[in-house]
Amino acid sequence: MGLFDKCYDYNSADIAKGKGIYPYFRPIQESEGPVVRMEGRKVVMAGSNNYLGLTSHPRVKEAAIAALEKYGSSCSGSRFLTGTIDLHIEMENKIAKFLGKEAALLFSTGYQAGQGVIFPLISKGDYILSDKDNHASIVAGNLMSTAVGAHIVRYKHNDMKDLENRLQKIPDGANKLIVTDGVFSAHGLVVDMKGIVELAKKYNAQTLVDDAHGFGVLGPNGKGTVHHFGAENDVDLIVCTFSKTLASIGGFVVGDERVINYLKHKSPALIFSASPTPASVAAASAALDILIEQPELATRVRKNADRVRKGLREAGYYVIDGEAAIVPVIIGDDEKTFTIWKMLYDEGVFVNAFISPATPPGMQMLRTSYMASHEDKHLDFIIDKFVKVGKQLGLLNKEVVTH
Repeated sequence: MGLFDKCYDYNSADIAKGKGIYPYFRPIQESEGPVVRMEGRKVVMAGSNNYLGLTSHPRVKEAAIAALEKYGSSCSGSRFLTGTIDLHIEMENKIAKFLGKEAALLFSTGYQAGQGVIFPLISKGDYILSDKDNHASIVAGNLMSTAVGAHIVRYKHNDMKDLENRLQKIPDGANKLIVTDGVFSAHGLVVDMKGIVELAKKYNAQTLVDDAHGFGVLGPNGKGTVHHFGAENDVDLIVCTFSKTLASIGGFVVGDERVINYLKHKSPALIFSASPTPASVAAASAALDILIEQPELATRVRKNADRVRKGLREAGYYVIDGEAAIVPVIIGDDEKTFTIWKMLYDEGVFVNAFISPATPPGMQMLRTSYMASHEDKHLDFIIDKFVKVGKQLGLLNKEVVTH
């Protein structure tokens, strides 16, 4: 088989396009937050990670424009060389202070932060214990670490008994890093943070939490999953992204100053990438200021998600229960998932379709997510349209699941 033969043989997307139910790469022409324009018409957005609704906030846009005018469109270099500006350092100090850690380091994307922190910390013979449902950026960091002789141990999702069984099998004296999402991106469930911390202490392991979907949503003042459990002094590293709560693009890690200093000089993802653009850092910094000033935004996004979660559950949908901004609706079949996605889209609601292999067989879902800027009229519209198409397809009167 030739290298590119699989590319020419791949036709799954073409089949869905031919049926008119292909849900991906749909361009947004205008965005007002909870309402967007797509293909010339307005659609209620129920699939965005813009959790606090700040991408269109005047202060965020003004900060980005001011940075563009002052610094230009790019820093034109790596942070390590010519790519550091004062905005980077100011944001690092601000985010470290907000999360109660000694230091922070910015990356150009959240994905780079996820894989760019793990790889430089791991040496031959070290063990990474990684939840099976962790984000792809963590998986990438794990795979890179195998090149230096690290051992990757994947434990059952959020299963502390399985994690302990695996910890017990690791040789005494070996370095161990437990890596987990704070809020798991597909189904929105929250990590057993208490269990992670207890096992890390018991087996002398370090901990890293990727809190992309918990930051700005959970915890006091929206500080995220780790603070939600009061574990900020027990978790070693928190990795996050700008692309959700902070209404921009980029990523960061916070932790002890000596660890962050090491990453500054040893992480290929940092050293060999152009630094975050001035506009993106300024936008994220302004969004963080708004979160600090208005912590009620975090409460509002959870309240909005709870309203839809309750409405869909009462309607009879098969809903994964949770407490974050993500509300997954299980459909259980690839084509049916695409079909209901298209029906909702035609009714004026945009959601995300997750199918195999992104989800296990039988767990194909519509992943919906909510923003602080959603109003009750938007949320009720979403629920009403779900009920309408659910009745047409016979999807109601299912059970609630906790995954």
